Amino acid sequence: MDPDPRVLVVAVDDVLVGPLCEGLDQLGWPTITARTADAAVLALKDTAVVAAVVALRGLEGQATVARLRDAAAPRYLPILMIGGDAVEGGDVDLMMSSPPHPAQAALRLEQLTRAGIAEEEFRLRQATFAAHGVSLQAPDVGETPLQILTAGAADRRFLAMANALAAAGAEVVAAPTPYTAFDYLHERAFDAAVLWGGQDHAPALSIASGMKRNTRLYHIPLILYLRGAAGVELADLFRRGFADVAAAETPEDETAERVLALARNHRRRQAIRRALDSVRGSDLMDAATGLFTRDLFASHLARVAEGARLRNRALSVCVLRVAEREQVIQARSGGWLDRAMPQIGAMVSRLVRVEDTAARLGPELFALVLPATGAAAARMAAERISAVIACTAFDAGKDRSPFVVEFDVGVAEMQDGETPAAVLERASANLIKV
Repeated sequence: MDPDPRVLVVAVDDVLVGPLCEGLDQLGWPTITARTADAAVLALKDTAVVAAVVALRGLEGQATVARLRDAAAPRYLPILMIGGDAVEGGDVDLMMSSPPHPAQAALRLEQLTRAGIAEEEFRLRQATFAAHGVSLQAPDVGETPLQILTAGAADRRFLAMANALAAAGAEVVAAPTPYTAFDYLHERAFDAAVLWGGQDHAPALSIASGMKRNTRLYHIPLILYLRGAAGVELADLFRRGFADVAAAETPEDETAERVLALARNHRRRQAIRRALDSVRGSDLMDAATGLFTRDLFASHLARVAEGARLRNRALSVCVLRVAEREQVIQARSGGWLDRAMPQIGAMVSRLVRVEDTAARLGPELFALVLPATGAAAARMAAERISAVIACTAFDAGKDRSPFVVEFDVGVAEMQDGETPAAVLERASANLIKV
C-alpha cells in the first residue's frame, strides 16, 4: 500500500488552486496535480489518492466528476469542486465558489474521507453479520427536517442565511445569546449549529468552547459565519473545532448549502452508529461489554483487510491490555475489576470512530481495527482511549479507595502480503506501557 496517500488536484492551471496546493502540502496533505481529466484518471490508477479537488475553470464539471468516480471505484472518492455551482458540478460532495483556506480544505477533506470510509465499513459489517446469521438493518436517518441552531444577534446577512436554510427545508431555531443557545442544545438534538461572528467573536467562541467540552455536543458540526475577516486567523478557528468558516463575501445561499452538507453528513454518521450499536445485545457480541468477540473480530478483520487491499488503503490494528498495577491487582482479587469491565467496554465503544471496530479478545484484553489509518495515527487513537479511561475512577468496594485502569498498547500497520492474523499477532507483540 502506498504510504503517502495524496490529494488529486484537477486544474488546467494554478490560478484558483496554486496557494491551496501549497498550503495543503504544508499541512501534511501532499497534492498531485493533473491538468486534464485523462491525466487525472491515470493518477487515480497509479497513486493512492484519498480525495480530489476540481477547479471548474476550463473543465467540464459533470463529465470530469463522473470519470473520477468511475476510475476510483470501488473506493469512494470525496470530491471538492471550486469555482462553480451545484448544477455545473453535478455529483460532488462540496461546492465552493472560491478557494478555501488550506486548513479549511484539509478539515473538510478529512470529514468527507471519513464519511466515505464509514459507509464502506457499514457494508462490510453487514456482510460479516450476515455470514453469522444476523441481519444488520440499514441506517435510518429519519424523516424529520434537518435541525439547525443559529446563534447570534440579528443581522441582515445572518437572517438571509437562516432564511436560505429554511427555504431548503431545514428547521431553524434562533438563539440570540449563548445562554439561550445552550438551553436549546440541552433540550433537543441538532444536526449543525451556525454561530454569528459579528463585531465581537467572543460569544461565538464561548459557545464553541462549551460544546467541545461536552461529550454529547462534541460531534455537532459548528459553522462560523463571519461579518468581516479583519483580525481573524482562520487556522486558529479550525483548531478551536469549527467545521467550516464562511467568509464575509460568501453568498448566503452557498453558506446555507455548506451548512446543510455538514448537517446531512452528521445525521448520516449518527444513523450509522445507531445501526451498528443495534446489535450490541446480539448473542454474537461479548455479553459483558457489547463489543465484538474474538471469533467475530477475526472474521471481520479478514473482511476489512481484504477491503483495504482492494482499495489500496492503510489498515492498523491496536491491542490494549490492562496494565499490571498494584491497584488493579487488588481490584482483581476482589472481583471489582470484572465488575468494571462493562463500563470500560462501553467507554471503548464510545471513544472509537464510527468506522472503527472494537473487540474484547480476553477478560482484560481489547483490540481495535482502524481502517484507512497508519500506525502513527492509530497509536495516537489508542493512547487517547487509554488516557480517557485512566481518568475514570472505578469502585473498589466499601471503605476502599476507587481504582483506575491503565493500558499497555500495541500497534501494527498491515504490510503488503501480511495476513490479518499476522498483523494482530504483531500488534500484540508490540505491547508497551503508555
